[in-house]
Amino acid sequence: MTQADGVLDSIVIGAGQAGLSASYHLSRLGIEHVVLDANAHPGGAWQHRWDALTMRDVHGVAELPGSVPPPLTRERANSAIPGYFAGYEAEHELPVVRPVKVERVESGDDGILTVHAGERSWRARTIVNATGTWTQPFIPHYPGAETFRGEQFHTVAYPGPEHFRGKRTLVVGGGASAVQFLGAIAPITDTVWVTRREPVWRTDDFTPEAGIAAVALVEQRVAQGLPPESVVSVTGLALREQEREAERLGAYASRRPMFERIEQTGARWHDGSFEAVDAIIWATGFRPAIAHLAPLQLRSPAGGIQLDREGRGTGAVADERVQLVGYGPSASTIGANRAGRAAAAGVRRALGARQPA
Repeated sequence: MTQADGVLDSIVIGAGQAGLSASYHLSRLGIEHVVLDANAHPGGAWQHRWDALTMRDVHGVAELPGSVPPPLTRERANSAIPGYFAGYEAEHELPVVRPVKVERVESGDDGILTVHAGERSWRARTIVNATGTWTQPFIPHYPGAETFRGEQFHTVAYPGPEHFRGKRTLVVGGGASAVQFLGAIAPITDTVWVTRREPVWRTDDFTPEAGIAAVALVEQRVAQGLPPESVVSVTGLALREQEREAERLGAYASRRPMFERIEQTGARWHDGSFEAVDAIIWATGFRPAIAHLAPLQLRSPAGGIQLDREGRGTGAVADERVQLVGYGPSASTIGANRAGRAAAAGVRRALGARQPA
C-alpha cells in the first residue's frame, strides 16, 4: 500500500516494546506506517527507570520479534534496554519519528483519523496505540497526605535504595515493585509494608505457560469492557534471591493492612495505632495513558475500552480502525510481542488488505 494521497495506512503511537513489535509486524505485512514516540531517545519507559534497577532485577524482558534481549547481568536496565531498542530500530529500519507528543486523535467525516501533536499532524486509516502506562502514575488519595513532613515518592521518581538509608520508610502497594523496593531497602533501614489486600505468593515456577494463562485472565476483563487490571494481580508475587535478606529480616511477614490517614510524621490506622516514618514510597501502579483517544469515544459503559478477543485482544470493539497494545493484558512484557503481532493483523483486516504474511 502507498500513501500517495497523504494518508498513511497506519500510525503507531509509542515506541516501547509493544509499539516496536507492532511496527516490525506492520513492516513485514507491507503496511505503510510511522511510529510517533514522545521520547527524545529510544528505550520507551525503560530509559526513565531508576539507576539501581539492573537487568538481573527486571521481571524478564521479553525479546522483540526476531532478536535476542540483553543478558540478565548487573548492567543498568535504563542503559541496556534503550541500547537494545535503538539497535532494533536501526536493524529493521523502523519508521520512528521523535520526539512527538500526541495530544489527541480525531476522526473526520471521510473516515480518516488525524493524529495531532502541537502544530504537526498525521492522517491515517488506522492507528495502533502503544502508549503504555508509565506517564500516568497513580497515587490514591488518603486524608492528611498533604500534611506529611517527610518525603513522598511514586515508583516513577524512586531515587534508589541509598536515598533511604537510615530513614524509616513506609512502602505502599501490593505489586512486584513494592516487593522489589522492600528487597532493596529493608537491609539498610527500617520498613513498614502496607497493602489493600493480603498478598498472594506463588511458590511454583513462573513458566511461559503460566504467563500466557495470566494474560488470558486479564484479557477476560478487557473483553467485557472493564478497566484493566495488572498482570501481576493474577500471577501472584514471588521472591527472588536478591530479596531473601529482606525476607529474613521480616520485611514481608510484618505486612499491615492499609492505614486510615496520614499525619505529619507518619500513618494512623483505624484501630488508633500509629507508625512514625520518614519517607513514603507509593508503589501503587499506573493507569493507561489514553487521554488522547478521548475524542474517539472508545470507552464502554463499564468504564474501560472493550477489546475484541476474536482478534487476540487488541482491536477496539467501538472502532475497528483502532488497535491497542500496551493496554490491559499487553501492558506487561509477557504479552507485548504477541499483542504487536495481533495488532498488525488487525490493521490488515481493517484495511481490507489481501497481502501474504
